[in-house]
Amino acid sequence: MKIALAQINSVLGDLDKNISIHLDYCNRAIKEKANVIVFPELSLTGYSLKDLNFAIAYNPYTSTALKTLIEVSKKISIVCGFAELSDEFGIYNSSIYLEDGKILKIHRKIYPPTYGLFEEFRYFSKGNDSSAFDTKYMKSGMLICEDLWHISLPYILAMDKAKIIYGIAASPTRLASDSDTFRNYEVNSEQHKSFARLLSVYLVFVNRVGFEDGINFWGGSEIIDPFGNVVVKAKIFEEDLVYAEINLEEIKRARHQARHFLDEDLELTKRLLSNIK
Repeated sequence: MKIALAQINSVLGDLDKNISIHLDYCNRAIKEKANVIVFPELSLTGYSLKDLNFAIAYNPYTSTALKTLIEVSKKISIVCGFAELSDEFGIYNSSIYLEDGKILKIHRKIYPPTYGLFEEFRYFSKGNDSSAFDTKYMKSGMLICEDLWHISLPYILAMDKAKIIYGIAASPTRLASDSDTFRNYEVNSEQHKSFARLLSVYLVFVNRVGFEDGINFWGGSEIIDPFGNVVVKAKIFEEDLVYAEINLEEIKRARHQARHFLDEDLELTKRLLSNIK
């Protein structure tokens, strides 16, 4: 299984332009014989939407907005981000998995942040489900940016038999003055390595780049293997398209060498959580 990480700079509020960008990257990845391509959070719309949400959000089951991408998914599976309009007309920050000309899964961001420079919860409703789903390659799960800062969600997906977790993000740059390294990447990568190692899964992280509404996004997309090793890493601050092979045997090997995941007692965890008041 070959995965392409499409670290792009989306155009704010221009769905047609962003779809064109997605199609270009998909075609490049198809030429490299990639099986899956992954784009960042809100890759089809741009991040700082605010009231644009009401004009650009759509229901992918009833709209033709994704028609061309759905067609291309017959050649390459696609993970990307968009503003979803629900049947009840709520708007969600969502990720979608397209495969073989069909919508396989939509994940609605569970933790849209509203602190510091973030104001997502003013414009997006909150998702309430995180579950794994079957693909033709391996059982997978999706999370969006802030979701990866809540330890329960990667754990739940792994317990639900996901062997690969796709985390898409629009993470802004916040530089530390007391460090000679790029702390944004270091801090996020440390978490990715911990999740991948403790849950014996692959973690695929794709972050956007570029400037938007005074915010800079830093990139640094990566794939972490079940041993906590960086398999591939994209550039910092620049658009990039990188590839890596995913091997189910590595998950098997990691779980046999260290049985902490196989020995996890889910029923005990549920019982102890139910005791918390």
